[in-house]
Amino acid sequence: MKGVGVVPQQKELRLIDHLEPAIAAPNELKIRTIEVGICGTDREICTFAYGQGPAGCDYLVLGHECLGEVTEVGPAVKGFKPGDLVVPSVRRPCGDPNCIPCREGRQDFCETWKFTERGINQRHGYMTEMFVEEDRYLTPVPPGLRDVAVMAEPLTIAEKGLTQAWQVQTRLPGWEHDNRDGKGRGFGRNAVVLGAGPIGLLGGMKLLIEGFRVFFYSRSPKPNFKADLAEQIGAEYISSLETSVEELAKRIGNIDLVYEAVGEGHVTWEVMRVLGINGVFIMTGIPAEKAPIPVFADNIMRNITLKNQAIIGTVNASPQAFADAIADLGEFKRRWPQAINSLITGRHKIDAHRELLIGKASGIKNVIQF
Repeated sequence: MKGVGVVPQQKELRLIDHLEPAIAAPNELKIRTIEVGICGTDREICTFAYGQGPAGCDYLVLGHECLGEVTEVGPAVKGFKPGDLVVPSVRRPCGDPNCIPCREGRQDFCETWKFTERGINQRHGYMTEMFVEEDRYLTPVPPGLRDVAVMAEPLTIAEKGLTQAWQVQTRLPGWEHDNRDGKGRGFGRNAVVLGAGPIGLLGGMKLLIEGFRVFFYSRSPKPNFKADLAEQIGAEYISSLETSVEELAKRIGNIDLVYEAVGEGHVTWEVMRVLGINGVFIMTGIPAEKAPIPVFADNIMRNITLKNQAIIGTVNASPQAFADAIADLGEFKRRWPQAINSLITGRHKIDAHRELLIGKASGIKNVIQF
């Protein structure tokens, strides 16, 4: 089969002649790849900062944001049949019997850091024509979401982050209710999203359906395409070049939640200075290591203590987060059909892989179709 992969030893990105897989266990399915999303992780792997193929293989097939169609099922598979659409997850558990999260199916909280990941670490990804996967790592997709389901994996980051935020904020009276009179659990509260890329925009949509007033704080001044999308869904877009963090806080009022989706240390720590009373700050970015930067450390530390603030990191996701992402994509499509489809700014053939992976980044979410 054709695939797209890296050869780390040679520091090379290329088309791979990849062996077609076969079902080898009763609980496995064979799946035809429909679409694979390109993300910052894929592009970083192509700089050879990290990324490792399976043992004994000199290459790694890329891709971890995937939509596929079942073509064959093993004899023990229940709940899936040929023709079904599925989204696969990314992380696989470590082999340590003492790692309770992995043994309980929560490898997103692996305690040994010896997990593997499809398309990233020691397991081939989905940027190829077919793959085989265990049924427990697949989430079903309704046919009506075929055009947007490839974005389920990046949305799971917001799903997991907000689930953790709800758990933390049950410490506070007024946050403990599942749904504030049908208006969403965040109704009446203010959320700031840092960055207006795919992780940020999807996270902003999630916050909106939870009832928050949402403000995108991103670099580029208006007018621009991302600002237009933010305003289409009912959020406010504010340029960090035009509005300081102090002005941002005065404009919004108490900032109850910050969803960081920019992966840039300077703006992250600047905005943390204005996180509100009892606020929660969700971090999703994984910035490359750079030179040290000045930070108002004492100010931030005082605020965390005196204002009862909490900081949460979120990466990877649970099966429930994938199920929630599929459900919420359906709600996004119901509320904002044009906006959610506009997040995918390009669908490309496999021959465009070099431009997408090592060329200048463009658009919001680019996808390779098989």
